[in-house]
Amino acid sequence: MKESSIIWSLLDNDFYKFTMQNAIIKLFPSAKAKYELINRGKHSFPKNFSKILKDHLKRMSNLKLSNKERIYLEKNCPYLDSSYLNFLEKYQYDPKEVNISQNGKNIQIYIEGLWSRTILWEVPLMAIISELYYHLTGAKRISDNKIIFLTRKKLAEYKKLNVKIGEYGTRRRYSYEVQKLVLKILKEEGNPFFMGSSNVHLSQVFSIKPLGTHGHEWVMFHAAKYGFNIADRIAMENWFNIYGKNLGIALSDTYTSSIFFQNFDKKLANIFEGIRHDSGNPISFINDTIKHYNKFKINPLKKKIIFSDNLDPHKVANISFFCKKRINPFFGIGTNFTNDVGPPSMNIVIKMVKALPEKKWISVVKLSNVEEKSTGDKNMIFLAKKILHLLS
Repeated sequence: MKESSIIWSLLDNDFYKFTMQNAIIKLFPSAKAKYELINRGKHSFPKNFSKILKDHLKRMSNLKLSNKERIYLEKNCPYLDSSYLNFLEKYQYDPKEVNISQNGKNIQIYIEGLWSRTILWEVPLMAIISELYYHLTGAKRISDNKIIFLTRKKLAEYKKLNVKIGEYGTRRRYSYEVQKLVLKILKEEGNPFFMGSSNVHLSQVFSIKPLGTHGHEWVMFHAAKYGFNIADRIAMENWFNIYGKNLGIALSDTYTSSIFFQNFDKKLANIFEGIRHDSGNPISFINDTIKHYNKFKINPLKKKIIFSDNLDPHKVANISFFCKKRINPFFGIGTNFTNDVGPPSMNIVIKMVKALPEKKWISVVKLSNVEEKSTGDKNMIFLAKKILHLLS
């Protein structure tokens, strides 16, 4: 890898970061947030990693939305209004919002500032960490030809299953070049099964619509402001107030799916076009979702489930079989597309850990449907489970 920038465009990020940013500016302009790197895979970082990472972040401060990029957003995302696009045109990354330190082989990263600004750091920062890590540790990948072969093979399996797929692999990609190569094959050969990418910059490059709605931090912030019991419901209502029937996929596992379904009332179940599954047993989730829609006399065949939990062709085959003629599945494939190139993929996340909705900082947590995907302060996790009656 030549010593140059890894992130070349302000839009080299997941779409849901921009949609959330727009909503935050309109509803919570003064809110602040803190994020933290969680090294789940216990990766050992090479000497001077933090220094090189800081250099890359400094270069990001020069990125600006181009006129061509603005026109792309206006054409493909009409629900992002001109006031937001004006904001984005003036936006520049501020590396002072990110504190990076290294102690031996351990890296600590903390992000702090206005939520409407700091929300854009997570995805490109993870993409930089991943690409730098492979470069500095000398982890060699398979050839471009092998990547093309593998992508075509997976695509053939998805076509055989007759399923709709999207590419969601920015944050844990091996490199920008690998993601671009994979997307080139998907765009050229994936029709009509390939629906698009979550990466806004590459969506523009390949003239496709970006995919995504909102992430866990949207609901986590609402829990800090309104309480755990009603966070899901108010988060969905606020989302609808901003976007109407656009971007109508609700995220189901911030405080476990059982709590989500308690909040997903008849009105919301009708309004939202579907639900995203991101943790836990997908088969149980399919059954619970269909049962929930049936309870409100809503035809599940008019609704979608977006599956995005560490998918590969085998998992997609199982899930699509259970959805057949019951509900419409859609599959967001991440790491298996953009980092299935030889070396093991990194297991790191950057999560919101505190929010300042008004006057004081509040620890935020994500409970998830599986323990290992839960994040946040242990005492707050215990309190959340107690409030939500989730203690076993």
